Amino acid sequence: MLQLSLSETPTQKNSLFNAMNRFIGAVNNMDQTVMVPSLLRDVPLDEDREMSAALKTDMDEEGDMYSYYQLLKSIRRDIEWGVRRAAEEEERRMEGMEITRAITRVNSTTSLASTSSSSSTSSSSFTSSSSEEEDEEEEDLQKQFQFHLTGLHGILSKLTVQANSLTDRYQQEVGVGVGGWGH
Repeated sequence: MLQLSLSETPTQKNSLFNAMNRFIGAVNNMDQTVMVPSLLRDVPLDEDREMSAALKTDMDEEGDMYSYYQLLKSIRRDIEWGVRRAAEEEERRMEGMEITRAITRVNSTTSLASTSSSSSTSSSSFTSSSSEEEDEEEEDLQKQFQFHLTGLHGILSKLTVQANSLTDRYQQEVGVGVGGWGH
């Protein structure tokens, strides 16, 4: 588990580690509070528009609280253990594409042989322009990093709020008050 034992100071409030820690803590709390996840099935997200918008599919169907519960747990698992499942799925997809590429290579071998002689004369001008592009990319790495770091921090903050919201909604749905049973 990625839980860090750092006490959060005001200067560390925007730390990515603290944002991940808050998110994981909120999902752990949600997971411990939601004793019967199946009760979340068919409970609409319409009371919380942000959660509802996050679950819209390509067909503009809205998910239910159970779908969002599973999504939050999946994101926590990816943060804690890495995105190996996504990598494994990509690997399976790529294996299927290898067959297609092999067929394409056989068909294009003859056409590549005829065009290789004409492309060798223009390769020197291509290398000088590509090195200039690489220099520009390296200069821009810090800006790209800051952009993505800010985006990741913002997403984690929203997901933390949404995990807490789902926990509160579950307690309302089952009739459990925040202070304990029967409220």
